[in-house]
Amino acid sequence: MSQINEIIATLKKTLKAHGLTYSDVAAHLNLSEASVKRLFASKQFSLDRLESVCQLMNMEIVDLISQMKQLKQAPEALTTEQETKLVSDIKLLLVAICVLNHWRFQNILEEYKYSEAELIQLLAKLDKLGIIELLPKNKIKLLVDSNFSWLENGPIKQFFLKHVKSDFFNDQFDKPNELLLSVNGMLSQGSISILQKKLSQIANEFTTLHHEDLKYPLAKREGTCLVIAMRPWELEVFHAYRRI
Repeated sequence: MSQINEIIATLKKTLKAHGLTYSDVAAHLNLSEASVKRLFASKQFSLDRLESVCQLMNMEIVDLISQMKQLKQAPEALTTEQETKLVSDIKLLLVAICVLNHWRFQNILEEYKYSEAELIQLLAKLDKLGIIELLPKNKIKLLVDSNFSWLENGPIKQFFLKHVKSDFFNDQFDKPNELLLSVNGMLSQGSISILQKKLSQIANEFTTLHHEDLKYPLAKREGTCLVIAMRPWELEVFHAYRRI
């Protein structure tokens, strides 16, 4: 990737981390949102505009370059050993999920039953694992990429899969902020591929909205789980009548 591409990619990630959208950038630059999208797509930023966008985030261009260097070193996933250590300690895993969702020290103290000393000890463990850097005054700096994800079929995903079966679906899904859809049919491989692509787009949209909503205080955000699944399947009670 060229340095210009890296700078623009870092700019997009940093804007997301600050909870800023193309609309915010457009208002700041006095441009239309469509024009801003074209700027990012073409990567034709003048230094003046680049500096102006950095100022929107209370940064300078040199700060953006420094952020770019850090992101190049930031992992997009943990190791199996790191994930195993997290799932072996539920309290540590909970704190890890909080900080990965950009919670601050005080947010965690207010929402969960940790003493200040206990929380510092848990954050120190995450620091030792290389997931965060615990800074003075209990400030937290993430050491993973903004596009971080758990290992495919790793310890964390296996942990959540187990609880999705026993906990997540133990609900009527009848509240305004809940939804459960179940559709069955006979599909060709081509149609299955189309749906898989669309479902992946929805998952990406979820992640984008998560980053955009960081601009709101924690009290105005709600922990939300989206489960997307599709596979060839038949009820076991039906399958028992199949001719094998």
